[in-house]
Amino acid sequence: MNSVPITTYAGDGSYQSFNVLPGDWLRLATRRAADNTAFILGDGSKLTYAQVNRRVNQLVDVMREFGVERGTRVATMATDGQRHVEVLLATLKLGATFMPLNFRLSRREADVLLERGEPSVMFHSGRYTELLTGVQNEHPSIKHLICLDEATGEAAFYEDVLVGRSEAEPPAGQADAEDTAVLAFTSGTTGLPKGVQTSYRMTHGICVVQMLETEMRRDDVYLTSSPLFHSAGYFQTLMCIYLGAPVLLLPQFDPVEVQSWLSRPDGPTSVFLVPTMLQTVMNIPGARQASYDQLRIITYGASPMPPALLREAIDLFGCDFANSFGAGTENGSATFLTPADHRRAAAGEAHLLGSVGRPAIGVELRICDAELNDVAVGTVGEIVTRNNTTMSGYLDLPERSAQSLPGDGWFRAGDLGYLDDEGFLWLNGRSNDMIIRGGENVYPLEIEHVMAEHPAVSEVAVVGVADPVWGEAVRAWVVLRGDEPITPAELHTYCSAHLGRYKVPTEYWFVSELPKNASGKVLKRELITWTPESASADGGTL
Repeated sequence: MNSVPITTYAGDGSYQSFNVLPGDWLRLATRRAADNTAFILGDGSKLTYAQVNRRVNQLVDVMREFGVERGTRVATMATDGQRHVEVLLATLKLGATFMPLNFRLSRREADVLLERGEPSVMFHSGRYTELLTGVQNEHPSIKHLICLDEATGEAAFYEDVLVGRSEAEPPAGQADAEDTAVLAFTSGTTGLPKGVQTSYRMTHGICVVQMLETEMRRDDVYLTSSPLFHSAGYFQTLMCIYLGAPVLLLPQFDPVEVQSWLSRPDGPTSVFLVPTMLQTVMNIPGARQASYDQLRIITYGASPMPPALLREAIDLFGCDFANSFGAGTENGSATFLTPADHRRAAAGEAHLLGSVGRPAIGVELRICDAELNDVAVGTVGEIVTRNNTTMSGYLDLPERSAQSLPGDGWFRAGDLGYLDDEGFLWLNGRSNDMIIRGGENVYPLEIEHVMAEHPAVSEVAVVGVADPVWGEAVRAWVVLRGDEPITPAELHTYCSAHLGRYKVPTEYWFVSELPKNASGKVLKRELITWTPESASADGGTL
């Protein structure tokens, strides 16, 4: 599916067709449900679809005057909120490219991405005004700088530029299905960020798959706790627009605020949380005594969920769960552990909670060796997929794009796993995370899941470190649950009872927290460089 063609009467006896793509979704939702709530803000105020559409059309009028058109890049560095989403929607209405930057970047890191992306317009939150001082001088491509929440010396104020602008609807279908809707830079968990070219076709495909697999309804109130610069943030927000459902917009993830909203009778019915976010919400004082009667479903993804944590969450929230797995920005929603699968697990097949489900609607999935030959059921190999939810390639990186997109529509991200007899996918981490100890392949994710079952362990990350005898040794970085006392020897005994001898870590180091990116993923590349001394860690080697 490269497009969704719609044929319309042209008025002169002929017919013409155009593609219904993400840039048209707000207009169509407004026609269908103008008075329905589109946005719920953190203070409880609401905007209807008609109100949002009028404001977005005003912004489209401004951006046209700025020269924004099909293919133009529009950058943002901002927390989430009404105006940030309006920028996304206006950009797509014009057939242009939304280029969100991680708001946790340093100026040096932001400069690298701005130089690569060459946006013509940039919107930012006031808190980043100082960080972006002189940005137009250093990046001549940026012709217009707009601050979303205040007037500054260099930037115009967002609300000021909307004054007096036309609310007229721009022409529909200004993009082609293969145009780039979003230029998103990867989180860099395995190296330097890469510019992922996300087509309008891919955006449409992911939103439809997520709606169907999570059984989303128009009367859902949706909260995505992923920031708008992350693929989960913009895809799930657009999914709500496509369906015409309300989306709760909070500036950024705050576990206290999220837990408060989840326990409100008028709170969200559907929410996305990565595992670390879910855990912090559950640990808020009073969270385990609160009621979550209105909550219908929690979707999780972006990083593996330890089965022990998932069982706790199911018991606490008492709602449906769904797990979405994919190569994130490049190839989202490849598999789903559906609500029905979770109910099956709760009915006695608890082992399923360790899986990431079966291929999503429209996804072809294989497990392959290094030469892309299929391996036997139950054999660990590389996860390779072909679907309509895959990127077009990396910006200005043809060789890297060719590695990930080897041909015939197949995509490879370097994730490892195996399929069981029922077609459920079980992860074994990433190929570059794999530890080779004495010639044996050791998969950190398997060890992490076992250690997360221990009642004293809150979080754990396993990496390989150089060893003169075995080539690599297995090191575990552990965050303890509260002040639960435990020794490396006790953890070693526990692991020895649940893992093959060659998989058992020989080092256990206790730290207060693990390094993570903004989407909650543990940064293994940072952990590899950590030493017990640099991390001020307790623990030891056995």
